[in-house]
Formats: sequence, C-alpha cells, structure tokens
Amino acid sequence: MSERRWDFGELCETCFCVILNLENGKGDIFVEKKTREEAIEELSLMLMYLTRFQDHNEFHRYQEVSWKGYDFGTLDQLEEQGMLIQPRKSKCVYITEAGKERAKKLLAKYQLPDKELYERFSFRTIWQEEAEQAADIEGICFPPHEACSKKNMLARIAKASELFLVAEDRETGKIAGFLNGIATDEEFFRDEFFTDADLHDPNGRNIMILGLDVLPEYRRQGLARELVYRYLCIEAEKDRKKALLTCLPNKVKMYRKMGFFDRGTANSTWGSEQWHEMCYTLNI
Repeated sequence: MSERRWDFGELCETCFCVILNLENGKGDIFVEKKTREEAIEELSLMLMYLTRFQDHNEFHRYQEVSWKGYDFGTLDQLEEQGMLIQPRKSKCVYITEAGKERAKKLLAKYQLPDKELYERFSFRTIWQEEAEQAADIEGICFPPHEACSKKNMLARIAKASELFLVAEDRETGKIAGFLNGIATDEEFFRDEFFTDADLHDPNGRNIMILGLDVLPEYRRQGLARELVYRYLCIEAEKDRKKALLTCLPNKVKMYRKMGFFDRGTANSTWGSEQWHEMCYTLNI
C-alpha cells in the first residue's frame, strides 16, 4: 500500500470543514471559541507546515519552506510572532522551529495527521520473529486483566500475521505500535476471539479487531488514528464487509470520530469489564 500524502486540494477541503466547525460550534473536536482571523491564522500555519519542503539553495541550505500563497496580513502576523520568515523578492516563506512546534501542537489538537508520520514510520505486516516484541508491547499498553497473554499473542501471530499492521520507527527499527485482528464470517464480537486463534478464517467477510497498541512515548502524535485508517483501507480493499471491536465507555467517542458506529453494550466480559461493541462498515 502506497503512503498517503496530503495534496493541496485535500488540505483545503479539510481546513474549510475546520473553519465551519469553528464558526458554527458543531464540531466535536473544537472546544475553544475562535474568531475567523484566529482560525485562518492557525489553519494557514498548519497548511504551510504540512506542505513544506526543503530549500537546497546555497544561502539557506536544508531550511524548510512553503509557498507564499496565503493572506498577506496573516503572513505578517505570523512573522511578528516568530513563526516564519518572509525573505524579500521570494515566493516562499521559511518556517522557524517555533513555527514547526506550534503547527505540530495544532495538528494534535485538531486530530489531523502530520506528514512526519510517514517520514518517521514505515507501515507493514508483522514478522514472525517480532512475536515476542509484540507480546511485550501488549503488556505495556494494557493492564494485566485486559492484555492478551503471551501464549495467545504468539499463537495469533502464527495463525494470522497478515492481520497485524505494524508501525516501525525508521530510526530505531523497533515497533512503535500495531493493530491486530482476525477474520471471520461471524457478525458479533465474542471473547473467544481473544483466546482462540483457530477461529481465524482467512476468507472471512468480517474483521474482529483485537487490539490497538501504541507505546507511551509515541502517543498523542496521531499514530493510533493512522494505524486504524490504514488498517481499514487495507481490509476494505480485500472486500471485507465490517470491522468490529470492543472498547471501554471512555473510548466510544474516539472510535465514533474514526467512523465506527456504537452498537451498545457488547456481549463481552473480558477482564471483568463492561464493553461497547463498535462497528465500521467497509463494504456493503
């Protein structure tokens, strides 16, 4: 699967929706009241950051720049704040380190994916030799009564490794997070999917998502959302019909924002907890 990159049209469409949410107060993500000028300023900085590229000229070697196609008043305001530099007689602006940091915080705040995800991580299926590492990550990400046991994790990887999507840190070569599941023709979630890898049917029309794991040091960077997005795209291309998962009540809103429908209380008592069953339609 090729890496998803922002194009300018997609960015403008996304940011237009953001402005509407800011203005009409109907967005779930945005909790602060913004003026139109403040919204345009924040969105312009995010757009410049997401569409930036490196300038390799001899005077500003390796500095990151963006095209100067924004409101001049907004650019002047951002320059006064130290977010960017506007060279004379140039069609580009240089984004300062302060500008990059502010843009990253805004992207996290508005739950928009950062281009750097694709530069920092590679996304692939799991390798069999990584089974022990995956089991260790599971133990870090979940409390003991919720985590998949090492035995069950190893069995699941042996049986359904193609349904593990891994985010690998390009710098360290280590797994930063992963999403995993099994395929089945069953329509509803049950706890046996966690413990019996033999329930996996490679040709099953539905996916039961069994775990979303992101190590603490990689959280709040959009990685979990990107793993879910990519996973759903991959399985949709295989003509799967639905993806189901269970989550605790405090995570329902997060999965609803990702497009899942809340089916209500799940038929699950895993870890002696009460769970919600969430369903995502991949193909009709």
